[in-house]
Amino acid sequence: MNTGNNQTSVHVFPGGDEMADFMVQKWCETASLTIKRNGFFCAALSGGHTPVEFYNRLAGLEDISLWNNTHIFLADERCVPPDHDDSNYRLLRNTFLDRVPVPSQNIHAVPVEPSSAEVSAVRYELVLTDFFGLSRGMPPRFDLILLGIGEDGHTASLFPGSEAVKETEHLTASVPLDKRRHDRVTLTLPVINSARNVAVLLSGDNKCEIAERVIEARDASLPASLVRLRDGRLIFLLDSKAASKLSIGRK
Repeated sequence: MNTGNNQTSVHVFPGGDEMADFMVQKWCETASLTIKRNGFFCAALSGGHTPVEFYNRLAGLEDISLWNNTHIFLADERCVPPDHDDSNYRLLRNTFLDRVPVPSQNIHAVPVEPSSAEVSAVRYELVLTDFFGLSRGMPPRFDLILLGIGEDGHTASLFPGSEAVKETEHLTASVPLDKRRHDRVTLTLPVINSARNVAVLLSGDNKCEIAERVIEARDASLPASLVRLRDGRLIFLLDSKAASKLSIGRK
């Protein structure tokens, strides 16, 4: 499926194992080509249950030259301490970062300030501008961003009706939520839509309705439908349950 100059594809797999295998292959191919071309590979990753098997399989990659030249960022983060059960950074460390030889200086966590999502967002924007050498208003170009989609249509921490969805000047945004869900920091749509590759993972029966609304109906009220890359490749990866209401892209 093509949209304008952007390449969009939908891949459906029997289950999570096959989806994880495909994603590991995609990671290796993208990282190897990018490192050969630019000298380093930059990825922004998400939390949640769906990518855990992919992360576990990444932990089996022992290519030191790949990890030495890989930089890991987060697509979003909850404003909790890094050892908190709800921390995306903690999830990444437990599933693969602590199990591969990626240099510590190549891991760019959100500098969380639990008492202020606004301060955390500003600090994370500085991390991005410093690393990528950006002038004001210029978005970075990640080689790969990994996202999921919530049942409400949110992606990263861009929720329906949130002011963060409207943000066009900043690379990051603070997202105030209730105590149960924690305030958050998220990459903004201009950053996501500037990526070279974005992979969106969905699994389970509970995602079939939202998958159809985002992938086929392109419901503009849903933040996930606003992921429309300017000049990059958007890949949707679904297991058969999440894809059960789709009429396109079956594999």
